[in-house]
Amino acid sequence: MSQRLIIFTRYPEPGTTKKRLVPALGADGAARLQREMTAHTLQWARAWRSRHGGGVEVHFAGGQRRLMQSRFGADMPCRPQADGDLGQRMAEAFRTALQSGGRQVVLVGSDCPQLTVELVRTAFQRLRDHDVVLGPATDGGYYLIGLRREAPELFAEMPWGTGNVLRKTLQRAARLR
Repeated sequence: MSQRLIIFTRYPEPGTTKKRLVPALGADGAARLQREMTAHTLQWARAWRSRHGGGVEVHFAGGQRRLMQSRFGADMPCRPQADGDLGQRMAEAFRTALQSGGRQVVLVGSDCPQLTVELVRTAFQRLRDHDVVLGPATDGGYYLIGLRREAPELFAEMPWGTGNVLRKTLQRAARLR
């Protein structure tokens, strides 16, 4: 399939996910939120796949493939995220998808409940004419990134978790031309 949607998520194990929310929700509540957000993301991803025929892959941290597929469904290919920081994991996900036949690849996290089939469809449409598409987030990062070719320089030595991620990514993307 030439269009690939990659979903980054975590296995919802108490004490290992959504750690910043543990003081408010408790470890079990944070894991439950992770589980519900992942399920919500997979629900609209299935709808996108059925309407547009693209491929969907779940890349997860923590847990095991068997656990992920038993919890979220065997219809979604699951694979562990690569080792390294977020940028290294994202670069590897894009590399793998593009080298295995993906022509347009969009990556999203499972922690953006406002993502919709329409937003993802629009991202893929824009990838027809652009090498990089970004969905800017209000915190200075992005909730979606799409590529038509490998661009590991977009992810290397990025100040993840800061308000400068989008700005730096846009600067680097402008140099790709």
